[in-house]
Amino acid sequence: MAKHGADEPSCRSGSLDGEGRASEDRSLLRQRLAVQELIDTEVSYLHMLQLCASDIRSRLQQLPQGDLDVLFSNIDDIIKVNSRFLHDLQETASKKEEQVQLVGNLFLEFQEELKQVYKVYCASYDQALLLVDTYRKEPELQRHIQGIIEAVVPQAGSSGLSFLLVIPLQRITRYPLLLQKILENTVPDASAYPVLQRAVSALQDVNTNINEYKMRKEVASKYTKVEQLTLRERLARINTHTLSKKTTRLSQLLKQEAGLIPRTEDKEFDDLEERFQWVSLCVTELKNNVAAYLDNLLGWVPLAGGLRGAAYKLGKQRLEGLVWQPLCSLAKALLGPQNLIKKRLDKLLDFERLEEKLLEVGSVTYQEEAARHTYQALNSLLVAELPQFNQLVVQWLGQILRTFVTLQRDLAKQVLQRAEGSMAQLPHHHVPEPAFRKLVEDALGRTSNQLRSFQETFEKVLPPPTTQPLLPGSERQAQALLSRYGPGKLYQVTSNISGTGTLDLTLPRGQIVALLQNKDTKGNSSRWLVDTGGHRGYVPAGKLQLYHVVPSAEELRRQVGLNKDPRCLTPEPSPAPAPSIPTVNQVIAVYPFVARSSHEVSLQAGQPVTILEAQDKKGNPEWSLVEVNGQRGYVPSGFLARAQSPVLWGWSLPS
Repeated sequence: MAKHGADEPSCRSGSLDGEGRASEDRSLLRQRLAVQELIDTEVSYLHMLQLCASDIRSRLQQLPQGDLDVLFSNIDDIIKVNSRFLHDLQETASKKEEQVQLVGNLFLEFQEELKQVYKVYCASYDQALLLVDTYRKEPELQRHIQGIIEAVVPQAGSSGLSFLLVIPLQRITRYPLLLQKILENTVPDASAYPVLQRAVSALQDVNTNINEYKMRKEVASKYTKVEQLTLRERLARINTHTLSKKTTRLSQLLKQEAGLIPRTEDKEFDDLEERFQWVSLCVTELKNNVAAYLDNLLGWVPLAGGLRGAAYKLGKQRLEGLVWQPLCSLAKALLGPQNLIKKRLDKLLDFERLEEKLLEVGSVTYQEEAARHTYQALNSLLVAELPQFNQLVVQWLGQILRTFVTLQRDLAKQVLQRAEGSMAQLPHHHVPEPAFRKLVEDALGRTSNQLRSFQETFEKVLPPPTTQPLLPGSERQAQALLSRYGPGKLYQVTSNISGTGTLDLTLPRGQIVALLQNKDTKGNSSRWLVDTGGHRGYVPAGKLQLYHVVPSAEELRRQVGLNKDPRCLTPEPSPAPAPSIPTVNQVIAVYPFVARSSHEVSLQAGQPVTILEAQDKKGNPEWSLVEVNGQRGYVPSGFLARAQSPVLWGWSLPS
């Protein structure tokens, strides 16, 4: 009995060890079954994808290509990734001891690739379901599609396309469950346990990122639609809710502009937007230039004629097909991101207002929380995809430019080839190219010497600078500026100036001004500060020329009298009669004028006019009483200008 009692504890511990080993064996068996389930289901899944991509898609060719692209999306990319994944997964079977750890590492290795391919497919899944619904409304088409699917995949049943389209979504969401099942049957102290934990977490993150990406795409698709609405349709959409939103946003924007509240700064997005706007500008400018080039290209046809004209027509057709149409498509592709960027600004104003409310109150409503998420989704989408979009647009633009250059080179080559017959009729067609080049250089050299000689002769007898005619009422103002600033500071306006800035002046052609400073406050020498005698401001320097003061007859006689030697009493001979200098009341008509009543008189441009009174009966200087061809009447004073004094000068062409 004693011996039997001593052996009882050892038997009990032995049975516990046996139960532990049996439990471990069962866990190990379930673990291996879970790994085998992962591999077997991956084989079936990949086989189903290949049936969809090859057999089913090839038999649905009666559907538009655009529909097929939406239905099957990037299924080819998924097949490539999962084929490599399955190959590596099957290779782990040869290493039974390390298989579980290798499976975990494999999922970590393929984490990013799985996320990239499946997020694209999931984002287009809802649009694919809409197409399936439209097919169901056409019984004949639906029966044709259902027959194809049942012949290839009988287990699809009546679900048809919907059964096939949902398979990739089910697979990517099942990966974390399969890994979790393997993890549950792995002992915590095993080396594979932390690897499997990371793999489960990684695949859960993949599904989370896919859902977020899908949500961002749904928000983006809502705001990227370009609607061409009439004014009536836009007004019909206005209601109290939209007015309230727009008023709140405007108030928020005005507060930011006034500095009452801070503005949210996002340097990353601002840089991306600036890059996008630059790319958009390049596309727009290139499109305008190509349009102008195509409009003028056929203008060469009458000059070229014959075969060369046909080359220009063919060149235009190729440019329209290979350059113009892709450029228009590229410009159209920019509209969606442009709408998103505009909508982001609106949602940012809402987001900033809700953030202020959240800080003050501590909570927001469900609709306000949805508005916050909308901005975050839009901003995340733009920050993630604008760099790729900008890069693609630049590549597309570069390809269009290279195509344009190639087509231009081909066009020039064709025109030259077809012009060889005409070149044979030229007088120097038999001269070798080096000799012909020397001949052209010699001819250009002789012409250059002649032009240089003509320039030197011209400068010797260069006429005095011409000045614009003064308005009849401007003499007194010009005289005041002359006495104040001196003749070296007076300039005359050569063409009408319309001021655009606060300190810019609006001046008529012929106005006399005095130069105060030959640059503005920023050092820009193309804007001069001038004085008109009443106002001071900036005008373009290119529209001013130095004004040469012509002395009156009295001043000339006075200058002659001052230059006489008082000791010389010998009377000087009377001078020969000089050309008469017109008096102040003798002017010319600068513009034509048609009389509208019996009190007015008509004018022709360049017609000599005699001013009788420089104002009307009420003293208004804008109208002058004149005499023209024996008729008297009123004309606008601004239509008259002082006649220039005759100046004798001349030059002759070099012999």
